[in-house]
Amino acid sequence: MRRGTIIAAWLTFALVFAASPSLCAADASVTRPNVLFILVDDMGWGDLGANGGAGVPTPRMDRLAHEGTRFTQFYTASPICSPSRCGFITGQFPARWRITSYLQSRAGNRECGQADFLDPKAPSLVRAFKAAGYATAHVGKWHLGGGRDVTDAPKFAAYGYDVGLGTYESPEPAAALGLKRMPWSKETEPQQVKRHDRTRWMVDETLAFVKKHAAQPWLVNLWLDDVHTPYAPSDEQKVAAGEGVGTAEYRAVLRETDRQIGRLLDGLRDLKLGGNTLVLLAGDNGPQPSFDRKRTAGLRGMKWSLYEGGIRTPLIVRWPGVVPAGAVNSSTVVSAVDFFPTLCSLASVPAPDGARFDGEDLSAVFRGGKQPRTEPLFWEYGRKPAPKGKKGLRAFPYPSEPESKSPNVALRDGRWKLLVNADGSCVELYNLDADPKETKNLAEAKPDIARRLSEQALAWRKSLP
Repeated sequence: MRRGTIIAAWLTFALVFAASPSLCAADASVTRPNVLFILVDDMGWGDLGANGGAGVPTPRMDRLAHEGTRFTQFYTASPICSPSRCGFITGQFPARWRITSYLQSRAGNRECGQADFLDPKAPSLVRAFKAAGYATAHVGKWHLGGGRDVTDAPKFAAYGYDVGLGTYESPEPAAALGLKRMPWSKETEPQQVKRHDRTRWMVDETLAFVKKHAAQPWLVNLWLDDVHTPYAPSDEQKVAAGEGVGTAEYRAVLRETDRQIGRLLDGLRDLKLGGNTLVLLAGDNGPQPSFDRKRTAGLRGMKWSLYEGGIRTPLIVRWPGVVPAGAVNSSTVVSAVDFFPTLCSLASVPAPDGARFDGEDLSAVFRGGKQPRTEPLFWEYGRKPAPKGKKGLRAFPYPSEPESKSPNVALRDGRWKLLVNADGSCVELYNLDADPKETKNLAEAKPDIARRLSEQALAWRKSLP
């Protein structure tokens, strides 16, 4: 009798569990989330209203922060677009793949000593998710190969994308985004949407893709190409810009970007996909211009700088029921190179065999736990000055603000941040816990720490291709 009672009890439990949609849905949401990664071009740490803001309202992105967790110590892999994007995709420092500046013409890439495109042999976050059964799409700015005179860049499929809708600087530009012209060109092709309408078009394409693939898990990289200069809002958007910091054009573009991100989030909700979608919103590097550091909320540096304003950008993560809502994590140092191992862990996607990430699995932190970094973070930018007498080549652009031009190698280890030139000169040491705006160089006051971290940074730099 006892044995029969136990069997009956187990059968009853199994029937109840199978009949419970809430239990089944909860299990699915934990193991197979959709992933939407929104990357905003040149969005400074202070552009986000929730971070203090530059005086421009961003209510939709702030709402996302209220519904998820805002990380205030998030770093990109580079202060410029191409290597920054390489870090997100590969989980490795971008110089490992010989991408150190923005990818440009072949002659310009040679000036930088860099590749013409991301090697398809590199680890790919997207490829890993596709292998696990995800539908995958790229929409928007790519800038990891293709365009100008680089005609042999690998197609999007080589990195794991089912669909690739790129801009001009990609192997497969979408006709609506321009086949032969930069997005900031004054002239447009007949089929091309106006610059002020590009974000709307990208959001529409993203919603169309996720609706089509709603029956399976999906991953979309939506990489917007605003808030990049030159700003080109419509007259109506300029009227709505309001008063505040910077130009009316800047304010209009940021407000329109915020509006379209809100429309995207509303679209996910209407498709009943919001609850099972892991949304990540970040900037790819610091702003240009900084408008007297208002776009960095006072942080020193800007785009093209290894000071905080050039590499620290907003990061918001939302996944209802998994990532804590309304939380602010101001203690964990998170990097773009952490995305690959972290997202694989959160989505139960196997990492590629033999992959060696420079990033760390911070899934416990995304779930609301605590986990200190075990290894330092490294950056490099600016291997050489722009060539003299060669028009059109800007191998490594540098900030126009003198105090923003940094040494070309940097390291962050705990509270300490060190900057140094590759030849060992110009050592700068900052305690970011006490001095996040990098105002007091402690290299002379803390010689032992400066020496130790300099040796680490320079050894890392010498290990690169």
